Amino acid sequence: MTEGSVAPKRSWLNRTVFGAGLTSALGDFCYETTTVILPGFLAVLGVPAAALGIIEGAADAISSFTKMAAGYIADKFGHRKALVIAGYALTPAGQALIALAAGWPLILLGRVVSWFGKGLRGPLRDAIIVQAVAPETRGRAFGFHRAMDTVGAIAGPLLGVALLGWAQHLPWDNEADPFRFVFWLTLIPGILAAVSFLVFVRDPEHSPNPAMRLFTTLRDMPARFRRYLAAVGLFGLGDFSHALLILAATQLLTPSLGVVEAAQLAGLLYVVRNAVQVIASYPVGALADRFGARNVLVGGYALGTVMAILMVAAFALREENIVILAVIFAIAGLYMAVQEALEATVTAEMVPNSILATGYGALGTVNGTAKFFSSSMVGLVWTIAAPQFAFAAAAIFMLAGTFMLLRMR
Repeated sequence: MTEGSVAPKRSWLNRTVFGAGLTSALGDFCYETTTVILPGFLAVLGVPAAALGIIEGAADAISSFTKMAAGYIADKFGHRKALVIAGYALTPAGQALIALAAGWPLILLGRVVSWFGKGLRGPLRDAIIVQAVAPETRGRAFGFHRAMDTVGAIAGPLLGVALLGWAQHLPWDNEADPFRFVFWLTLIPGILAAVSFLVFVRDPEHSPNPAMRLFTTLRDMPARFRRYLAAVGLFGLGDFSHALLILAATQLLTPSLGVVEAAQLAGLLYVVRNAVQVIASYPVGALADRFGARNVLVGGYALGTVMAILMVAAFALREENIVILAVIFAIAGLYMAVQEALEATVTAEMVPNSILATGYGALGTVNGTAKFFSSSMVGLVWTIAAPQFAFAAAAIFMLAGTFMLLRMR
């Protein structure tokens, strides 16, 4: 199906868009619950910040290279829905490994398995959404999808933090057991996510292209898309995993609250981030439809830079004020709403539908490779020097990427 074959009067909120949104809400309920309590789990196990940075970075890298392969396979052979379902099914499998972990190696394996599934499904799901709506409503469709995605990212961590607090008072053998209990419960929404995509989503017709060659296709991508990927990658070199943001809040609050209570409060701050993201996602998409996706994306990148600079100040001043930390997390949610909704929208404007899944795969590969560097860099600099230096380095890369995207015509 080509762009021209999509009926302009077709509603953007159709069964496929709704089904993809519901699936993402359940999927995020599953793995974002783990994201919010994982730093506290690692603190209880005595794992340093450098390990968390490497775990998150490696998971992002695996996800990114999987996106490239999945996008190419889908465009070449035309199979998309089955691969997306398999990707969602791998997330609870990874969660089970984390629940069994006694140290960082099995946590790394579990995170990699989950993020392999995330990489497998991401570009194919986005390509299905693009072909299910008219071009002039893509921003709203992706905004709605990201909003639903983040609904799960709010409900999951809220329930996870509440369950963790309740489980603390039960008789356990050690401090890590309440965390494991919550990890096991996340398997339920993870399995429901795969079922939801199977039942609700209809994959628009997509003709296979057996003669397609990966490197030839990448080489022949539009020049402006390659420049766009360069800007995305430069910004991504500073766009660290927000699990490190949770760890930062945990460390800042621990002296006054203790590690467990600090981890719970940091988890609630992450919920604030997600709440801002879900509230902003649809308006961001609507603004992009009216003023241009790239223009709004530049503003989002600028907000990401501001967030990193504020983290530098928070550690330099040893800031324990919960309101100030909440503002930082809210800015993080706002820039993530812009980034997640509009990077895909800009890609759809530049890449033909016949190779769109491969284009999304290229976008994911650039993002994931950059995040591997950024998360590892922030974790290592944090451990070797000080957290304020780590966040300062991140801010420099994010600012450079913002200016590069701004200068694109």
